[in-house]
Amino acid sequence: MSASASSRSWRGVTAVAAWQVVASATYYAVFAATSSFRDTYGLSGFEVGLVVSVMTLGYTLFLFPMGAVVDAYGDHPAMVGGLVGLAIGAAGVAASGAGLPLAGTYPGLLVAVFVLGCAYATGMPATNRAVASRAPRGRYNLAVGLKQVGVTAGSAISAVFVTNHLVVPTWPASFAVIAAVGFLVAAAYALTFDGTGGSGRMEFPDIRAIAADRLLLVLSLAGFFLGAAIFTLTGYTVPYIEDATPATTAFAGATLALMQVAGSIGRIGAGSIADRIRGTAARASLRVLTVQVAAAAVLFFALPEARGVWLLVVFAGLGFGLLGFTGLYHGAVTALAPEGKSGAATAAGQITLNIGGLVVPPLFGFVADTAGYTTGWYLLGLGVAASTAMVVFALARYD
Repeated sequence: MSASASSRSWRGVTAVAAWQVVASATYYAVFAATSSFRDTYGLSGFEVGLVVSVMTLGYTLFLFPMGAVVDAYGDHPAMVGGLVGLAIGAAGVAASGAGLPLAGTYPGLLVAVFVLGCAYATGMPATNRAVASRAPRGRYNLAVGLKQVGVTAGSAISAVFVTNHLVVPTWPASFAVIAAVGFLVAAAYALTFDGTGGSGRMEFPDIRAIAADRLLLVLSLAGFFLGAAIFTLTGYTVPYIEDATPATTAFAGATLALMQVAGSIGRIGAGSIADRIRGTAARASLRVLTVQVAAAAVLFFALPEARGVWLLVVFAGLGFGLLGFTGLYHGAVTALAPEGKSGAATAAGQITLNIGGLVVPPLFGFVADTAGYTTGWYLLGLGVAASTAMVVFALARYD
C-alpha cells in the first residue's frame, strides 16, 4: 500500500486509487440507500433529494478548507483523517436506521450524512495531488482516470452491498459494516502510506486568481450542470427503476452498479485516449470530455422511453459518458491550475460540481412528484447540453 513520495510508479497510483475505492464506497452508499430511506422514514421525492443535498452541503463547505490543508501539509493527513470522518458518518447512518435515541429519526439521518459529506471533501484535493506526484511521465490522464475509477468502483460495491439483503440483512447493518471497514483501512494507511509534503503554511485559496483564469471559470460553470446531473442521476436511479418498472430493489441496485462499472470503463478509456492525443494534457482532456458529455446529454432524452434491455443500455451509456467524465474534468482543472495551487483549483472545480448536486436533486424530486420523471430527465439533459457548449467554448479559446 505504501508509495514513495519521490517516485513515479503505477504502484503509487494504485495505492491512491485503493483509498478512493474505500472512501467512495462509504460516501456513495447513501445514494444506493435512498429508496430504503424513503420507505423507512416515509419520505417524499423532495425529502429524498434533501438527503443528497445535505450531504453535498457538507462536502461543499469543506472543500476549500481541505484544499488549503492539502496544499499546506500534503496528502497523508487529509487521506487518513478523511477516512476516519467517513467511518464516523457511516456509523451515524447505521445508528439512525437502527432507531437509536436521538439518531433514529430523519433529522438524525441528515446530521449523519452531513458528517459524511464533510469528511469526503478531503478526497478530491488530496488524491489529485497524490496522483500528480506519482503518475508515470506521459501517462497523467490515464493515472487520473485510474484513480477516479476508485469512485465508480466504490459506488458499484456499495450499490450491491446496500440493496441486496442476501449479503447483509438490513441497510443499517450494511452501514455498520462499512463504518468498521473504514476505520480499519484508515489505520492501515496511517501506518503504511507515504504521503507527499506541502508548503507548511495554511493559506486560504486565492479565489480571485482562480476566477481570473477564464478557462477555469468556464469549466467551473460547466461543472454546475454536470454535478447536478451526476448527483441527481445517482440518487434517483434506484427509486426511478422501482417506480417505473416492476423490478425489485436488488435489481435496481444492480443497475446502479452496472452504471458505476460503465463509469469506471469510461474513466480509464477516456484517460487513455486523451494521453494519446497530440498537444497539451489540458487540450486533449477537453477534446475527449466534449464527446463524453455530449453523449450523456443525448441519453438523458432517451431514458424515459427506454424499457427492458434498452433501459440497461441507456444507464450503462450514462455511466460511460456522465460518470466517466470526471477524470478528464479534474485532469484539465489540475493542468490549468497555477503553480502550487492544484489543491485550491481542484476544490474550486469540485465546488461547482457540488453546488449543482446541492440545488438540483430536491428540485428534481419535486418535479418527479408533480410533473413526472420524464420532465425531470429532459431538464437534466438540457443542463448537460449547456455544459457541452461551455466545454466546446473552453476548447476553442484554449491557447
